[in-house]
Amino acid sequence: MYAVIKAGAHQYKVQEGETLRIDKIDGAAGDTVNFDQVLMVGGDKTTVGAPFVENARVEAQITEQVRDPKIVVFKFKRRKNYKKKRGHKQPVTVVEIKKINA
Repeated sequence: MYAVIKAGAHQYKVQEGETLRIDKIDGAAGDTVNFDQVLMVGGDKTTVGAPFVENARVEAQITEQVRDPKIVVFKFKRRKNYKKKRGHKQPVTVVEIKKINA
């Protein structure tokens, strides 16, 4: 069985036992998170929501709160002596999908 959920501004196809990196959500490692915005549930019988499937929920457990590897943002204009170098690390939450309730 699989489900398509909306977490933050992204949509993810998830299955039970899968580990997923999503945008940061509040909570500590070991906390349980419920995703109520389920767009589709598939398996033996596929159910598509309009926009969400009623009474469907995906339960997950937060594994860790980490930051993605640094990306370097470098701005440069030739012959103008203009250079800017910045870095960014995006905070993410690693969750493990425990149960899909359709």
